[in-house]
Amino acid sequence: MTPPTAAVLPEELLRTHRDVRWTEFSPDMLPAGVAGTDMATAPVVLEAIERLVRDQDFGYPLRNGRPAGEALAAAFSRRMARLYGWQADAAAVVPVADLVQGVTATIMAFTAPGDSVAAHMPSYQPFRTATAATGRRFVPMPLRANGDRYELDLQQAREAFSSGVRLFILCNPHNPTGRVFTRAELQALVELAQEFDVVIVSDEIHSDLVLDGREHVPVAALGPEAAARTVTLTSATKSFNLPALRTAVMHFGSEALLRTFERHFPPRLLGQLSAMGIDATIAAWDHGDPWLDAFRLHLGQMRDRLHDRLAAEAPLVGFTPIEGTFMAWLDFGRHLPEGGAGAFLQEQAKVGAYGGDIFGEDYSRHARLVFGTSRELLDAMIDRIVAALRRNAR
Repeated sequence: MTPPTAAVLPEELLRTHRDVRWTEFSPDMLPAGVAGTDMATAPVVLEAIERLVRDQDFGYPLRNGRPAGEALAAAFSRRMARLYGWQADAAAVVPVADLVQGVTATIMAFTAPGDSVAAHMPSYQPFRTATAATGRRFVPMPLRANGDRYELDLQQAREAFSSGVRLFILCNPHNPTGRVFTRAELQALVELAQEFDVVIVSDEIHSDLVLDGREHVPVAALGPEAAARTVTLTSATKSFNLPALRTAVMHFGSEALLRTFERHFPPRLLGQLSAMGIDATIAAWDHGDPWLDAFRLHLGQMRDRLHDRLAAEAPLVGFTPIEGTFMAWLDFGRHLPEGGAGAFLQEQAKVGAYGGDIFGEDYSRHARLVFGTSRELLDAMIDRIVAALRRNAR
């Protein structure tokens, strides 16, 4: 049997898409901003969707006579056991539409207005906006730049947690730097959270996209004490490119966490998921690993292509080693004109990457560039960036 391949959709088809990735910028720009990819959908996912359409099976969804959300929770539990040896209780899973909904809900459930919520910097912007929107105070915890690698600053974490932080949002693999935190790093964070009674909300949406054979470690899998204070959030959205299907899960590592959450968000308040999103996600999680292997191989090749070409043709651009995700965190240093890296890429290179200031005001000289596309489109982006840098140098 021929192994599955992870193909990229042709540019002419991508340009007909109505999603954010292909419509947020003008047509003369190459999109590299929103955290999605240009991959063709995995066949097992298409089959699940096509079955619903073929059978016109659009009634209120049950699976095996039970609510369809329970089938999703069971698929999550099976996947955690298979990949990580983590026995994640399916009864402790709450389905949600996306991780931002889950992050916002956990902030509201486990903190009060005026409380402090922390996250690493640079950070995914919704962590900060969700904190502000719910009347909480955001505490930045900058990752420590050690050469070209970002690392946890445990002394800074101690200072933040001791200042009264009630909830910590962890993103692993990290968006935007691409770090995959080690077991030892995560264990040290958990020990600090235990010491200062901090709830950990662990965004693990990129966990399938760990590269080079590295290990993803779910925080809640570190042991009962870690699980007892951890809410794990994940989805097939990033690894299988399914954001439009609006399907994710929250797992509560203890009954106490789950009961606290349910007091704030009783059943049905968060809504129910569609049959299409549930079936597609179950198919991806139960049967999509061969396709996912091919996708990771492609991502590794595109990452290496981006790194090698920039090193050869634009050596002044700093390139943080990418251990996971499909996003590069580029450092343009101080050789850019005023306006920062985002404005430079969008206005002068016509590459729709996001400026680093979206991820924190101290990162305007950085940019996050999505490389989950074809070699042809990636090469076109690099060509434009190199040409713009050379024009600027003159």
